[in-house]
Order: sequence, then C-alpha cells, then structure tokens
Amino acid sequence: MAAARILFVEDEASISDPFSRALAREGFEPTVARTAREALALAERAQFDLVLLDLNLPDGDGRDVARDLRRHSDMPIVMLTARGTETDKIVGLELGADDYVVKPFSGAEVIARIRAVLRRSQGRQGLDTPTPSEPAAIGALRVDFGARQVTLGGAPVDLSRKEFDLLSELVRSAGKVVSREDLMSRVWDENWFGSTKTLDTHIGWLRRKLGDDTADPRYLHTVRGVGFRFSAPEEIQP
Repeated sequence: MAAARILFVEDEASISDPFSRALAREGFEPTVARTAREALALAERAQFDLVLLDLNLPDGDGRDVARDLRRHSDMPIVMLTARGTETDKIVGLELGADDYVVKPFSGAEVIARIRAVLRRSQGRQGLDTPTPSEPAAIGALRVDFGARQVTLGGAPVDLSRKEFDLLSELVRSAGKVVSREDLMSRVWDENWFGSTKTLDTHIGWLRRKLGDDTADPRYLHTVRGVGFRFSAPEEIQP
C-alpha cells in the first residue's frame, strides 16, 4: 500500500523538522509548508491524504487555510495549535476539521490521531462499508449518501463532513435508538481521544440546520442516558 501523503503546515522548524522525521519513520510521506500561501499552493498542485495544520502562521490564520481547503477538497484536516480553548476547538470543527490537537503534544498521540482520521476517511470512501445507493427520504428531508448531499424541502443543507457522517448514521437507523458509544465509534472512530461533548455539539448544529426544536423535535430525538433516535418516515406527518 502506498504511503499516506501528509501536508504538514508548520512554520516552526523546531517542530516541523523532528516531527516530519517521526512521520517518515512511521511510514508516512510528509511535505512541509511553512506559510499559508505555500500550503494552499501545494494543495492545489499535489494530491495529499491528510493536512496537519498549525493555526498560527506567519502570513495568516490557519483557520482561513482550512476554510479555503474545504471549499475545494474533502481532504481530512487535523488542526495543531497552542490555542486550546473550547471555543477554538468548536470553531475548528465547524470549519470542517476532523480532529484538533493542542501544543505541547505527544508525537505518538498525534500519529495515532492521524491514523484514526485516515481510517475514517477510507471508510467514507467505501473501503470499509458499502455506501447505500438509494437516497433516504424522511418527511421533507432527503439524504443522498452517494453524493453526500442533503436537502430539506428541496433546499440544500450545508453540512460539514462530520455533520453529514453523523446524520447518515442516524438516518440509516431511523426509528431506532443509536447509543452515544456507537455514534462515537462509527463517526469519530473507536480510538477517539477527546470528550464525547463533541457529539453533543454536532447534534446541536444538526438540529439548527434541520430547523428542529429541542423541546418538540420533528427529526432528532434525545433518549436520555442512552443516545439519539431519528424519526422513522412513517412518524413524519406530511
């Protein structure tokens, strides 16, 4: 199997040089970009399997790089930063990042996170589980699994990668309760290192985008102490 190509966006040589060597020892093929401009140019010219992205860059904010990459690519992004507040993490995830690592970090942990993100990415490409060919329709909601597109009442719903994966898992089990543990395992991987609070955050984003009322949900129901249940088609009144 070809080595996974990693675009490592980091301006500090004291970090990028030794960690690039560590990535190479672990079987990856790292390419270092030291500025936002260089990162975007490399991403446009070459094909990478994952971006390891520092947010503090000399010519801009890494979040702008992530936003630009997401406009043109579904490539996995792991953000790397000294900023570790919950707000920073939420903003990073909302921009489409797949994971978020705070400096100072353990090299072994970051490599494990990279492997986990790559496994999830390969699964989404159909290497782990087949993608249903038939779109699902529940009330005014339509989910096209193959095209990774969602519409509500005919209007497109703009979802991040994780939001779509989470919605897909819930819709595939419509009418049944899906436990928090199963959702974390299927969407964030069984080796997820972070708090399960990220699940609640993404559920909240999904509800807002679906126009769901938490007090009287039409689609996404919380089953306290267990997990979540998506309405079955027959539950939705026309």
